[in-house]
Amino acid sequence: MANSNYDEIFTTTLESRSAKLADNVTKNNALLNRLKEKDKVRPISGGSKILEELEYGEGDMVWYSGYDTISYTPKQLFTAAEYAIKLAAVPVAVSGEDLLKNSGPEQVLELMEKRIQNAEKTMANQLAAAMYGDGTAADGKAIGGLKLLVADDPTSGTVGNINRATAGNEFWRNQSATYEGLTSENILQAMDEMYLKCTRGFDKPDLIVVDDKLYSTFENALTPLARFSDPKLAEAGFANIKYKGCDVIYDGGQGGYCPDNHMYFLNTNYIYLRPHKDRNMKVIGGDRLSINQDAMYRIIGWAGNMTMSNAALQGVLINTVA
Repeated sequence: MANSNYDEIFTTTLESRSAKLADNVTKNNALLNRLKEKDKVRPISGGSKILEELEYGEGDMVWYSGYDTISYTPKQLFTAAEYAIKLAAVPVAVSGEDLLKNSGPEQVLELMEKRIQNAEKTMANQLAAAMYGDGTAADGKAIGGLKLLVADDPTSGTVGNINRATAGNEFWRNQSATYEGLTSENILQAMDEMYLKCTRGFDKPDLIVVDDKLYSTFENALTPLARFSDPKLAEAGFANIKYKGCDVIYDGGQGGYCPDNHMYFLNTNYIYLRPHKDRNMKVIGGDRLSINQDAMYRIIGWAGNMTMSNAALQGVLINTVA
């Protein structure tokens, strides 16, 4: 067994940081931060798929008088979206040579911390990127993010094993609008139109995530008196401006993952992150000591998917540049 003197240090150091790792990922992503805040990070405990129950129909109501017949025709009012469980892992490795060069308890712990911190950043950044993706990354092994759930073209493609192109599945299509050359003079009108499309009674968008280009356009359209922000989000490190009571947050600049010229209008009551309870930023697999190398390995794992239970209340505003 290679480097057995440091095996316990390696393992316990990783295990003790599992909770902190999950928290760091939340802080790295405005959408995930909102989902956690609203208890929309819902762990699963097992099963081959993740199911989200959907209510998409209405029963019959009849107007009648006297002894009129009140008939009833059974209808299918509920269905379910099925999401595959996706897996991700970040390996952490330390060679025997590195341990010898950093011998002594304090130096070994410092080395472990550096490697683990790098693993944390890697998982935080890659999960944040995947939450904007369309699920095709890594040959379809990545989670389906906003590009899939709130698609540019909501009349095509399959989400949750429901084909949006099929007649009768119109309920499963998000709102989408494309404009050419949005400016500070017309962006508020475009946002008003999309906001109303995504509103149903008391159900309305609560979070708008946008790339830095459209965020600047939106910010320039506001008068100084219209600039309100959420102090809780500001404390979490997310620059934001209020729009109709909705938080507008940019995810652009260096390390931003929101697609260029996209503005997502999200009702996070119906969007979830569904990690597996046993693979939510945790060390998996126990000891992994190389047979033919002087090295130790540990794997930080995650499993689950990003899901949605209502598409019609989500929207995307797209700006095309002539």
